[in-house]
Amino acid sequence: MIVGLTGGIGSGKSTIASFFAEFKNVALYIADDEAKKLMLTSFVRQKIIKEFGKKSYIGNALNRKYISDIVFNDKSKLEKLNKIVHPAVKNHFKEFVNQHKEKDYIIYENAILFENKNDAICDVIICITIPLKLRFERVLARDNVSKIEVENRMKNQWKEEKKLLQSNYVIFNFEKEKSLKEVKRIHNILTKKNA
Repeated sequence: MIVGLTGGIGSGKSTIASFFAEFKNVALYIADDEAKKLMLTSFVRQKIIKEFGKKSYIGNALNRKYISDIVFNDKSKLEKLNKIVHPAVKNHFKEFVNQHKEKDYIIYENAILFENKNDAICDVIICITIPLKLRFERVLARDNVSKIEVENRMKNQWKEEKKLLQSNYVIFNFEKEKSLKEVKRIHNILTKKNA
């Protein structure tokens, strides 16, 4: 079973994903982390350089600031980047699923699950939510970016209401203890255990 885990930037997806990862019978795949690794492989790297130029990498590292400044200000450039990276992530995830068939389920954490139409491969979808103001505060503190940069990233994600309507479960991620309790409740349902 594939369980999609999504939510807007700054909603606390990584925290919730780490709670699910505590269960021994669950495998965790974080699409953004894997995408970053795949962008360092020669195959993907060559395509990115061809599209965005040699400034895309500093040595062996992706020039994240350079790429972000381009793609979050130009939707067509973001689409081009996605067409390079997403197929690589998709293939990598298929391999991951095959390697973890013995698990009860796989948490597939992806910020743009619906935007990429990756919800189609999920059996269940969990959406993490907190108020927009809190999300802003978290991202500004965490990523050391400007308010405009955060707004540009948010513009490329679906509106929260749209995500919530298409999710099977919603976790209101205000307090760690309540979120953890909700994770356990959902896990029990997914593994058909009594709470």
